[in-house]
Amino acid sequence: MGQITVFSGPERRRRWSDGERLEILTEAFAPGACVAEVARRHDVSTALVYTWRRKLREVHAEPEPDDLAAPGFAAAVMIEDEGVAHPGLQPAIVIDLARGKRISIFASASPALVASALKALR
Repeated sequence: MGQITVFSGPERRRRWSDGERLEILTEAFAPGACVAEVARRHDVSTALVYTWRRKLREVHAEPEPDDLAAPGFAAAVMIEDEGVAHPGLQPAIVIDLARGKRISIFASASPALVASALKALR
């Protein structure tokens, strides 16, 4: 005759409501709080707390503008400077990006560094 093992106790797969998740996240990421201690107190794994936070950030993430989704050509504008400047003190290339960001590439930068920086912009 075979043997049967019966496991008793609470079900390990629990369901958390959105309110409970938000409460745990607020407590875990409050200033001075320790995520591991909060997770232990609520009997949740720390990985699950970080997963909840990542998913919450994705839901509230700022959407990417549609006009930047497709690659295209950018107009190059040459500006003549009135004053004479030393070539090492001013950037050789300045790229203005969306939202007021700017990348400056100096003449002393290696070609590999410039290539990797431009590749990262794609």
